[in-house]
Amino acid sequence: MCINRALIMAQKNVSELRLKILSALSDPTRLELLEYLSGGERCVCEILPAFSRSQSTISKHLNILFEADILDRRIDGKKTLYSIKDPQVFELVRLVDRMALKQISQLAEAGRILEESLSCGR
Repeated sequence: MCINRALIMAQKNVSELRLKILSALSDPTRLELLEYLSGGERCVCEILPAFSRSQSTISKHLNILFEADILDRRIDGKKTLYSIKDPQVFELVRLVDRMALKQISQLAEAGRILEESLSCGR
């Protein structure tokens, strides 16, 4: 009985972590920040000018990515620096990209078939 309860708790924890990571990746600004940080560690003073958003907005998004364990953060004097904690996050993004491209291809094919059927009815 204890083993089943432990398994259920472990599954719940995994689900919560999965949700935290996927939620953190569900915002266009955060995806742009990931792409920007793919070039290596950056200071907030470098990140801010690269985005046309307020300092508080960028800080909020960086913190969400940090709390989801996607980014590392370190303080160097007065500078706060961010970097990608685990590059596997880019594999996840690429997988989603492939899924999106597949869906786009399917839509394009459906559009082509529809156009053909409409032109046959003329």
